[in-house]
Amino acid sequence: MAEERATSDIQEEAPACPEALAHLRQAVAESSHWFPALLEAVAMWQLPEETVGERRYCYLVGVEAFDWLLLAERLIESLDGTVPEEEREALLFGGQMPLDIEAEEFKTAIGAAKHTAHLNYLYGVTVEEALQLAVEEELHKERFAQCSTRCLPADEEVCRRVYGKGRMELLERFREERGLPPSDSIAYSDLKAFTYWLFKYRLHNCDRARVASDTRKALSQLSKLERARRRSLKRALSGRQEM
Repeated sequence: MAEERATSDIQEEAPACPEALAHLRQAVAESSHWFPALLEAVAMWQLPEETVGERRYCYLVGVEAFDWLLLAERLIESLDGTVPEEEREALLFGGQMPLDIEAEEFKTAIGAAKHTAHLNYLYGVTVEEALQLAVEEELHKERFAQCSTRCLPADEEVCRRVYGKGRMELLERFREERGLPPSDSIAYSDLKAFTYWLFKYRLHNCDRARVASDTRKALSQLSKLERARRRSLKRALSGRQEM
C-alpha cells in the first residue's frame, strides 16, 4: 500500500502532458541553465508510458519503479537541440548531472513520490543489472581458467547462480504473471520489467544474508563501472585539451 501511494502521482493516466512540455520550453528560454527546468518538468509529468512516433517510452517499470533518465531523454528530445550534446550524453549515458545538486535537492525537485519510485528503479533495475554483470564476469573468469567449452549459455548459468533457476524458466514465470504469450525471447521494451521482476523474485526467494551479500557485490560492481567511466572521461578531456 505504501508503494502504491508513493507512486500514485505518476500512475494517473492523462491524454498527454502538454503543460510539462510547454513549461520546459518556456523555462529553458528564460533560465540560465536547462537542467533545473528539466527537473521541474519531471515533477509535472503524469504519464507512466507513451508512444512517440514508433518508439514506446515506459517510464514506470513494474508499476512502481521510475526510470527518470528515460523521461529526461524524452524531454531533452522535445527541446530540439537546445541542450549541449556533451551534457546530454553525460546525463543520459553516465547519469552525470550538469549541475552540482545534492540528493535532498534532487528529491525536492522531482517530488517525494517520484523520488521513492526512482529509488525502486535504482535498486530494482540498475543494481540488479550490475549484480548480473558481476556474476557473469565471475563465470567467464572461471571458464577461462578451466578452459571449459561445454557449458550452459552464460545468461542461463548467471540466473541459476543468482536466482536458483534458469533464465528460460524464470522468463516463463514472468510471462505467465504478466499474461503474456509464451516465447523464448523477450522484447527490449519489456527487458527492464523482467529485470525488476527478477529483483523482487530474489528478495522473496533468497535468504536475507544472501540478498545482502549480492547487493554488496552489485554496488561494488557499480563503483567499478563508475571508476572506469571517470577514467574514460578524463582521457577524453585530456585528448581534447592536447588538440
